[in-house]
Amino acid sequence: MIILGLTGSIGMGKTMAAGMFRRQGVPVHDADACVHKALSNDPNVIRKVDKLFPGVVENGRIDRNTLGARVFGDNQALAALEAILHPVVRSDQIAFIGRASVRRERLVVLDIPLLFETGADLDCDFAAVVTAPPCVQRHRVLRRPGMTPEKLRNILSRQLPDAEKTRRADFIIRSGLGRRMALRDVRQIVTLLRPQRN
Repeated sequence: MIILGLTGSIGMGKTMAAGMFRRQGVPVHDADACVHKALSNDPNVIRKVDKLFPGVVENGRIDRNTLGARVFGDNQALAALEAILHPVVRSDQIAFIGRASVRRERLVVLDIPLLFETGADLDCDFAAVVTAPPCVQRHRVLRRPGMTPEKLRNILSRQLPDAEKTRRADFIIRSGLGRRMALRDVRQIVTLLRPQRN
């Protein structure tokens, strides 16, 4: 089974590309969705977050806006939160790969926003990066509710520059030229990496 790491900076279209892989019949593990689930439903995670960030948990639930405000711009606080969440995500990924192996899947995708930054690319056979021109990226991101230029700068400061990601990638998915071009790139990757059964 081939493991493809999928990544891309904020606003590049990674979620769209992940959906395209799913529609091609490729199982996709979504690290962001795993984090959301852990913050919402995992009692162990909620307990650790409550201990680390007093006041962000009310009635057994994490107030994500309050938590986000606590870690925004604070690299030390963010690193402490990631130390709680990354092992949970990694464990879920391992279980996902195990289930895919039992089903004899030939190709799976790990959708990981910080693929290179966390060294998760070392656990993948190949890496695909979704990219778009900076002006397109900025336009997409600043249309999001609650997003500001300052928040965008802060997020980008924690991510490898797009040029470095594309340099390290085995495959490039171009989302700035429209969905049709991105879909063509995804289909080419699937054709190349998912061998036909005999």
